[in-house]
Amino acid sequence: MKRVEELRPSRVVFDSLSEMRLLAQNPLRYRRQILTLKQFFASRDCTVLMLDDRTSDPNDLQLHSIAHGVISLEQVARDFGAERRRLRIVKMRGIKFRGGYHDFILDRGGLTVFPRLVAAEHGVEFSPKAASTGNLELDDLLGGGLMPGTNTLLSGPSGVGKTTTAMFCIRAALDRGGKATYFLFDEGIKTLLVRSKALGMDLTSYIERGVLDIQQIDPAELSPGEFTSRARVAVEKSGSSFVCIDSLNAYLQAMPGEQFLLLQMHELLNYLNQSGITTMLILGQHGLVGDMRSDVDLSYLSDTILLFRFFEAKAEVRTAISVVKSRTSSHERSIREFKLGPSGLEVGEALRDFEGVLSGLPSYKGKTALLEPST
Repeated sequence: MKRVEELRPSRVVFDSLSEMRLLAQNPLRYRRQILTLKQFFASRDCTVLMLDDRTSDPNDLQLHSIAHGVISLEQVARDFGAERRRLRIVKMRGIKFRGGYHDFILDRGGLTVFPRLVAAEHGVEFSPKAASTGNLELDDLLGGGLMPGTNTLLSGPSGVGKTTTAMFCIRAALDRGGKATYFLFDEGIKTLLVRSKALGMDLTSYIERGVLDIQQIDPAELSPGEFTSRARVAVEKSGSSFVCIDSLNAYLQAMPGEQFLLLQMHELLNYLNQSGITTMLILGQHGLVGDMRSDVDLSYLSDTILLFRFFEAKAEVRTAISVVKSRTSSHERSIREFKLGPSGLEVGEALRDFEGVLSGLPSYKGKTALLEPST
């Protein structure tokens, strides 16, 4: 108290209350000392922070009733990867605060908090006019193209062409003058760029111009709150109109449980939709043929679902694409063949004579001409 009278500080920190408990020797004396300090600081223009390591009885909440605000900090250790830190505002008198847990990190430069996203607080006016994917046949399949303010789920086995299709659609958006952010979980940026260039989509110039931002994400190090914050920065500060998450399988590993993935993804997708963003989500399915399943079912959150499948025809393994859901347009219900080559993405005519599509082992025995193999 003497030191405060001398310096007249605007902030005072007691670190920590456990030491004061030891000095007080008994609970009654300790509470009296805290009350005395509260009365002493009440008449001064000073903010007091009291740090407690919670070594006392966890059910002793009398100190909470004395304090104007209580902020609880937690550290959660994981079986693999960096620890997660989160905070929760338990109490704050006279202030409307955001409840629930909020991720935060300690890094060089200090503390960064990622407030929990509430999608209902965001929303802008935007044009609902559909935009082309860059391929007329794919536009027909989708019923006109990709609609702003919607999300499209690309689902299929590994190696079927989901990432390349997403990059093809992103390049078309960039050519129209838009900006895009690509969150890459599964593969390296260099691998993605080399593969895209081999398929006739050189993305280097877009990156150099600053209209395409590819972010390599390590799910073992990144918290869900920080990832949501990055998506908000991409939209609100970088001006991205196209966002892609590749893939949801890896994003799931960054979450403490599937139920949290669904809730956080629901808020994130609603936020992107209300901001007029065209979103693409890539979901890999287990296996290559047969009955394929995924780690999580996000089909009910998706506005459009593009389904990719391998199929057999004329002793060759080919790929097929179909739209199984669209909330915004009347889409084709046919199955079309598509292939990837040096000229990019090519979608063929509707194939009417498939067998075994629902069994997961589609084979084609029709008369419609198939796409010619790449030379």
